[in-house]
Amino acid sequence: MSILTAQTPVGTLAELVERLGDVPLERIRSFPYPGTATEEDVVRIERQENRLCELVAGALVEKAMGFRESLLAVAIASALREFVTRRNLGLVTGEGGMMRLFAGVVRIPDVAYVAWSRLPDGVVPDNPIPRLAPNLAIEVLSRSNTAAEMRTKRVEYFEAGVDLVWIVDPDQRRVTVYNAPEPGRSYGAGDTLDGAPVLPGFTLELKQLFAELDRCP
Repeated sequence: MSILTAQTPVGTLAELVERLGDVPLERIRSFPYPGTATEEDVVRIERQENRLCELVAGALVEKAMGFRESLLAVAIASALREFVTRRNLGLVTGEGGMMRLFAGVVRIPDVAYVAWSRLPDGVVPDNPIPRLAPNLAIEVLSRSNTAAEMRTKRVEYFEAGVDLVWIVDPDQRRVTVYNAPEPGRSYGAGDTLDGAPVLPGFTLELKQLFAELDRCP
């Protein structure tokens, strides 16, 4: 599978949709016209419309995110941030943390951990879309995410230098851990994740995480 940079030629819209991972058409922005979008468009739409878009092959793809997905992302980010900040290991970003993986490829992990050593000059970037490959990228599945889309993202993440990817499935209440695009190892609600090799010592009880979906007064 090739990485879709801005320079990657795409002949037809059908080919573009296929190479984006068969994402639903309603998530592909028609303006700017597919093939012509830039990072400036990603920033402009976020500021003017409060919509998050990823950029692939000159096309803007709206990020799929809902209430449940955000709830789980915040819970994971909170646990990660407590662990990371206590040890001053780096930074944890949430579902608005845009990153340029390659020229013309902008992705927005739902949660990401970036070690200080990966940050330019060891400081928080002031660019809205810094050139970064996080050590850990976490995606919480929405119902419009496709298997092909997530496989494409994993390929990009690992090609960019990401060490570890977690795919969280709220419906199945499972997390699949990847050290490479394929295969992954699946964990259920009775399991405990650990952050090795990226964050040795960090653990996340999935029963406690998915209990967020059942909370009530």
